[in-house]
Amino acid sequence: PLGSVLGCSCESGAGIGELRGRGGVPEKRGGDECCVLSYLGHGWHSPEQLFPACFSPPPLPTHGDGRPLAHSLAVTQRPPPTPPLHRLRPRPRLTPALARRPPEAACGDPWPQSPPEALLLVAALAGLGLGLSLIFIAVYLIRFCCCRPPEPPGSKIPSPGGGCVTWSCIVALLAGCTGIGIGFYGNSETSDGVSQLSSALLHANHTLSTIDHLVLETVERLGEAVRTELTTLEEVLEPRTELVAAARGARRQAEAVAQQLQGLAFWQGVPLSPLQVAEDVSFVEEYRWLAYVLLLLLELLVCLFTLLGLAKQSKWLVIVMTVMSLLVLVLSWGSMGLEAATAVGLSDFCSNPDPYVLNLTQEETGLSSDILSYYFLCNQAVSNPFQQRLTLSQRALANIHSQLLGLEREAVPQFPSAQKPLLSLEETLNVTEGNFHQLVALLHCRGLHKDYGAALRGLCEDALEGLLFLLLFSLLSAGALATALCSLPRAWALFPPSDDYDDTDDDDPFNPQESKRFVQWQSSI
Repeated sequence: PLGSVLGCSCESGAGIGELRGRGGVPEKRGGDECCVLSYLGHGWHSPEQLFPACFSPPPLPTHGDGRPLAHSLAVTQRPPPTPPLHRLRPRPRLTPALARRPPEAACGDPWPQSPPEALLLVAALAGLGLGLSLIFIAVYLIRFCCCRPPEPPGSKIPSPGGGCVTWSCIVALLAGCTGIGIGFYGNSETSDGVSQLSSALLHANHTLSTIDHLVLETVERLGEAVRTELTTLEEVLEPRTELVAAARGARRQAEAVAQQLQGLAFWQGVPLSPLQVAEDVSFVEEYRWLAYVLLLLLELLVCLFTLLGLAKQSKWLVIVMTVMSLLVLVLSWGSMGLEAATAVGLSDFCSNPDPYVLNLTQEETGLSSDILSYYFLCNQAVSNPFQQRLTLSQRALANIHSQLLGLEREAVPQFPSAQKPLLSLEETLNVTEGNFHQLVALLHCRGLHKDYGAALRGLCEDALEGLLFLLLFSLLSAGALATALCSLPRAWALFPPSDDYDDTDDDDPFNPQESKRFVQWQSSI
């Protein structure tokens, strides 16, 4: 049943199941209650509402005149078995919109595409845009080369529209430079967001490590006290039976405290390490940031050298920059696909991150949902799962303290040798109480939930904003370079040959023409 799969309990009453637990809310239908799956952020309300063709009840038996049988009206229809949990797993919102099928076709497979396939489809749209832009550029250049009217020999009249072509190329390159500035800002914002995520993970790892260290230290101290001081105290107080009983009571209380404290180190032995996750995220982000900086610098150099070639009317420089522009165009469309897929996936995650993070963390760590819900949600509706252990430990420590005071008052006057183990036990008890108060503060959900909120803000605010700016940079870059690739061949076709102009002064003695005339004059002599 659905309730057992989701970790909830469907308590049947009069043949009607009601889903109780996280994510389930009762829904009234004609006075009856039925199992309802309500998934916030993804628009799930019930299996019947998602797939009415799969859950529609069979028709009631009727008489020959069409009236329903009386006994059939009292029969409570149970819904068919709900699909397994892996088929009801949250999917990105883009998937149903991209692959929508009728409810009748979705009975066996409610979500036909998985999130990676949907994100790959988004990235493939960038590849489609690259292909269309290359086809458009090729058609435009072929038309320009093949359909251009022949120029009369010796004509030096520039073609009409040459200045417009050059200026359109210049404007496109300046727009590309503007996009480069936007790209630098977006790259910085994305890096800041990922850095905030890594810092939050490192702080959470420090908190969890401190909890494990305090628990281990306290348990070792209590065990050492039980093995040495309390054993010595029992031997010293052996003549007085009631005092030995009090010492044994303190031993039992110390052992109980150690047993309760061992259950507080909930992250001990968990395979998932926030430190390792933070290191992996930082490693990937370092290379991502460097790759984008190199891409931005490459496009900036292409734009600047192209403008220089247009200004100096250097045909070879413009040709080289045209080839480089084609390379940067391909890189821009590729980065656009990655940015679009990442932005879509991240925005879908940020719309309701708690269920996804809870499920993923529970799957990776094996911790109970009560512990994870307490730290990820941290509201009054979720109680502290360690409250009972903390209460029992506090009471046991108070009992040990009162028993030690009683032993010090009763036993020290009669057994002076008992004073040394009692003082050592009081010192151990003071350290234990200090560690216990630190554990109470660290085990409260405020600290870890603050780290969780900081990580989400880094991802869903700074990183997502930076991705959107990088996406805008890629769009501007692709448009500017496509325009430049269409304009540059026409621009360099208008450049005059190097023999047709001479920008030197006629009276310059180093003028090649003057040198040639001087050589001719000297040979004539």
